[in-house]
Amino acid sequence: MDGFYYEYIILPILIFLARIADQSVGTLRLILLARGMKFWVPFLGFFEVIIWLLAVGQIINDLTNWVAIIAYGAGFATGNLIGIMLDEKLSLGTVVVRIIPKFDTTNLIKHLSEQNFGVTVMDAEGVRGHVKIIMSIIKRKDLKLFIEIVNKHNPNAFYTIEDVKAVSEGVFRNSVRRKSIFSFNSRLSK
Repeated sequence: MDGFYYEYIILPILIFLARIADQSVGTLRLILLARGMKFWVPFLGFFEVIIWLLAVGQIINDLTNWVAIIAYGAGFATGNLIGIMLDEKLSLGTVVVRIIPKFDTTNLIKHLSEQNFGVTVMDAEGVRGHVKIIMSIIKRKDLKLFIEIVNKHNPNAFYTIEDVKAVSEGVFRNSVRRKSIFSFNSRLSK
């Protein structure tokens, strides 16, 4: 009975947890790579592949254990979700927000500037005539506050948010620009 307990309960749970760990790390690794944070990618990849090998090795030992195979697939799916949630929680990187306000922009620009957000305003022509476009490059961790200010001072404004791979200079809320050997993005601007 002990062999059955290990093979159909303990082993699938371990495989499930290993897949969650390696897939979460893998998802985070790919997100960091897409954002230009190349320094951490090899380290995360190292741990990802070791955990993966341990999990897949257990599956290959017994391809008839359907409980372990289901645990492997469920761990993969759960690991993707957890990796995305980790990315959202860590809020790493920089985004560009483009706003096309519905109302007068004076209050919105004033409040964004008061919160030390760098703001660029452009005149543009839309389908319904003259519009303003407000553009700001901000740290992802400040995005929630930024959107709250937009919604408070210009409800129903149209906005888009996109990832920024690298930033050379700029006005960033409560930040001190530091040079580090780990900061590959700062080298891109030279």
